[in-house]
Amino acid sequence: MSAMGTELSAASRVGFTAMADGTREDYELIAAHDAHNAGRTAERMLALLKSMDGPSPYPISRLQHVLQSATRAEADGADDETIAVALLHDIGDQISPHNHSQVAAAILKPYVSERNWWIVQHHGLFQGYYWFAHYQRDPNERDRYVDHPHYQACVDFCERWDQNCFDPDYPTKPLAHFEPLVRQLFATAKSEFV
Repeated sequence: MSAMGTELSAASRVGFTAMADGTREDYELIAAHDAHNAGRTAERMLALLKSMDGPSPYPISRLQHVLQSATRAEADGADDETIAVALLHDIGDQISPHNHSQVAAAILKPYVSERNWWIVQHHGLFQGYYWFAHYQRDPNERDRYVDHPHYQACVDFCERWDQNCFDPDYPTKPLAHFEPLVRQLFATAKSEFV
């Protein structure tokens, strides 16, 4: 039995072995457990950010990159949610580098606006503008979304707060400065089910 299973009393466990057999009471137990687990999301994201402070082929660590992104967004007067998104936009790198944008977007989706979710979801493709030509790919692949209402916002995000955030001399704020924004972001989901 899993560690979690041994910690809960029988009254705290569902009565089914197949979801089709679950009762409302069973699903209320699951909802309470999920709510407790969701309450720890900010701590998990902060730990994930800290794990990005390791070796990197860039002149700075991946953590320093996202801290610089958030610092630049804050300096430009971005709202709190957008600053937090700038900090968290690359958390997917630690889980799955090849689709890091989609991983980060999936984590953030219940907590952010549709605009910020779309930016995170597509920023990897939009970053291709700066490097795709080196691999015989069209740097303008992002233009397939040119008519999307958030296209320009993603272009601007990548230009101002992502592609230029590898500068070891930029005065970057520490993670502790942004921790309250992370906690605030994950305090309340905007949507319960995605």
